[in-house]
Amino acid sequence: MDRDTLIFLARLAEVAERYGEMMDHMKAVAVNFEDELSTEDGNLIAVAFKNEMVSRRAAWRVIQAMESNAKDLDQAAAIHAYRLNIEGEVRELGQEVLATIDDHILPKTTSVESQAFFHKMKGDYYRYMAEIDTQSNNESAKLGLASYDKAWSVVTTELPPTHPLRLGLALNFSVFYSDIMNSPDRAIQLAKQSFDDAIEDLEALSEDNYRDATLIMQMLRDNVTLWLSSAA
Repeated sequence: MDRDTLIFLARLAEVAERYGEMMDHMKAVAVNFEDELSTEDGNLIAVAFKNEMVSRRAAWRVIQAMESNAKDLDQAAAIHAYRLNIEGEVRELGQEVLATIDDHILPKTTSVESQAFFHKMKGDYYRYMAEIDTQSNNESAKLGLASYDKAWSVVTTELPPTHPLRLGLALNFSVFYSDIMNSPDRAIQLAKQSFDDAIEDLEALSEDNYRDATLIMQMLRDNVTLWLSSAA
């Protein structure tokens, strides 16, 4: 199947909200063709994988809460087994995403913005796996930090403070510090500094990016408010 047909089918699957099929089509684009992915292609891949992961993360949270509240021992054992099954799905999907990026996307990515985009994406999926890892030596957390750091070093030197990718990375990286690294002070500092830098550069914000940038800025500000109130 040619590249254009795969992308068309991926878009069709997105409209139909059949994200597993969308993921398969876009993975085939990444694996089977030597062309560098365009920004649009990257967004399609991100949407496909994210929607597949969202349902699993939501299921894990629900089942984890049920397990914590279970009083019947037999039911608790069944819930525990079910949670482990979902965790396996999260890890399997996360590893599939990371392997696709490392083996088939980054090696042919020359655009600085795309490199930052996919290192951010790696950080996100390591974060999702770290959420379910209760071990004190959380390898996913270490690898997630390295991926976010790599993306951050690119965006802070190559992209303006109001660029949606830079702001989106600041949002996710600060959540990572808060939720995974248990470093609320670092999360607050990163989110607040990113918000303040964007405010100072607001006049340079292009009309095309205005809606996305201001929406992420609002989320950064809301998170800072939440973290400060939790620390009080």
